[in-house]
Amino acid sequence: MDAIRVSIAWTRIFPNGTGELNKKGVAYYHALFAECLKNGITPYVTLHHFDTPLNLHQNGDWLNPKTIDAFVAYADFCFAEFGSQVKKWITINEPASIAFGQYVVGNFPPNIQYDLPKAIQAMHNQMVAHAKVVNLFKEKDYTGEIGIVHILESYYPAEDAVENLAAANTCNVLYNQFMLDAIYKGYYDNDTMFVINEILKQNDGKLTILPMDLTELAKAAKQIDFLGLNYYQSHFVQPFHGESYIHHNGTGEKGTAVFRLNGVGERIYNPAIPKTDWDWVIYPKGLYDMMLYIKNRYPNYQKIYVTENGLGDKDQVVNGEVLDQSRIDYVAIHLKAIEQAISSGIEVKGYFIWSLQDMFSWTNGYNKRYGLFYVDFDSQKRIPKKSAQWWKELSESTKKG
Repeated sequence: MDAIRVSIAWTRIFPNGTGELNKKGVAYYHALFAECLKNGITPYVTLHHFDTPLNLHQNGDWLNPKTIDAFVAYADFCFAEFGSQVKKWITINEPASIAFGQYVVGNFPPNIQYDLPKAIQAMHNQMVAHAKVVNLFKEKDYTGEIGIVHILESYYPAEDAVENLAAANTCNVLYNQFMLDAIYKGYYDNDTMFVINEILKQNDGKLTILPMDLTELAKAAKQIDFLGLNYYQSHFVQPFHGESYIHHNGTGEKGTAVFRLNGVGERIYNPAIPKTDWDWVIYPKGLYDMMLYIKNRYPNYQKIYVTENGLGDKDQVVNGEVLDQSRIDYVAIHLKAIEQAISSGIEVKGYFIWSLQDMFSWTNGYNKRYGLFYVDFDSQKRIPKKSAQWWKELSESTKKG
């Protein structure tokens, strides 16, 4: 293991988002990064991973421009304070998950559902925050590289019909292209805004984009060093016009997930394609197709790191062992998709399995386990799963090769 993804908790540095500094928090991260470097591990450090400080969150979170200003100041402090130890920086993890969790799915506070205009505005504001931080990093000539992590899922028509193709395009624009345009084009292209404006029109909303926003986006698009791509699943969709209804399967009761979003689309499950107990469609082709899409639409993308990929499952300890062959199979077929991407000339420079150990899931609690190491959450005992040994052997053989 020569690299690890970690994040800095904003409140551990500035408990109120701005103002008073928590020196113990600063010391903790210095010690953490020092331990990584001592063991030959490069930390890829995320500045915001779903955790806006409470007082900023209560005042609108990313809908409030003051959050952007506070985030830029916090990032500047981190670059100056930890820059001697950290050379790989990530501005924001999964902006879409934040925006849609807060305002569409409703499984993130403030738990609002189906408010697409708010979600779109929150995504745009996060893109502005990202751009300002990238520009600051470059202007102050901090050493290292800086990028962003997006959750990117490919969308396909449920059946090969014109209306289904249109629904797949609408979903792709909303969830992927809108933000990818921002980070790589530095503006929202006409084909993107056509779809976004249609969605806003159907939902009686508007998007506020200031001239200075576009200035920041355009500048950052020329300076971003890498894209972090989180990939778990793809979707097959058809048009949907009616009352929106989303049921997030957060318990692992297979077959209970429902996603119908007015003016956007409905997700359809193909029984021929496997899915997890959480109804996540296992489709490695979607990873390859997404990378190819990025290469073709954004030729200035430079390089991609797969920053999350893995299987959440109901792992159990049997006779002191966790035989998680399903996780091994999942990762193996996605690594094949990455090999195919590299063979196609796509610049993929790294892969982070999600995750090193079992942890708390933001929307699924403790029963959805992703780790290579099983964690008994009562005793905190760690048990290496079968996948841990497989991953160790694969990593060692890859290095030798």
